[in-house]
Amino acid sequence: MTNERTVPLLPCASIDDIETFYGVLGFRTTYKQRKPNACVGVQREDLHLQFFEIAGFDPEQSYGSCLVLTADIEGLHRAFATGMRAAYGKVLVSGTPRMTRPRARKNADRLGGFTVIDPGGNWIRVFRDAATAPMPAATPVGRLAKALANAVVQADSRGSVGQAVRILDSALARPQADDDPVEQVEVLVYRAELAMVLHDPNTAAEMLARAQSVTLTEDESERAAPAFDNAAELAAALR
Repeated sequence: MTNERTVPLLPCASIDDIETFYGVLGFRTTYKQRKPNACVGVQREDLHLQFFEIAGFDPEQSYGSCLVLTADIEGLHRAFATGMRAAYGKVLVSGTPRMTRPRARKNADRLGGFTVIDPGGNWIRVFRDAATAPMPAATPVGRLAKALANAVVQADSRGSVGQAVRILDSALARPQADDDPVEQVEVLVYRAELAMVLHDPNTAAEMLARAQSVTLTEDESERAAPAFDNAAELAAALR
């Protein structure tokens, strides 16, 4: 048989909060009821999600999750980020809800991905569809790039932010003469992002300042441009 469709059914504490948040991301409400069980359905193009309300539910303890496969993770992330800026004045990078940035995932064949953590604590994991993807990102060879790849697995995939911080802090504490300056910038900026997830704005500001102080050639500055774009977003969220 063909044309089957699976729609995730995820828990939340408030269907109203879910409806509002997904409206910010460009979803429309397709169904909503209060009784006999509170639930809501939302849709954005071919992306369908449904949620059910549990009294006293703690989003921080949620195991709710689903995968979204798309040919254009960057476009979807931009659309979500635009909605967040319009509604909240910034992209949410800490607390619940929040959103990570698209990054190559070591534990997903180096295909890019990002995650939306919604008000119900559900992890909506967006990955590039392997069937439509170009060649995956190259496997990192530099010391700092390897540390970054391992930290992304811990924080962005597993939610183990503390472990990711330990990986990055260990790498930053042992600078080596042949470290790639661009990788250093990328590690510092990601460390700043993790500091914000941990509600540590002082460390976030320190890491962003260190990233800005790294000496780069013109070619290196071009390579580091995406990291500095992220840094600017983080700096705006700190204000």
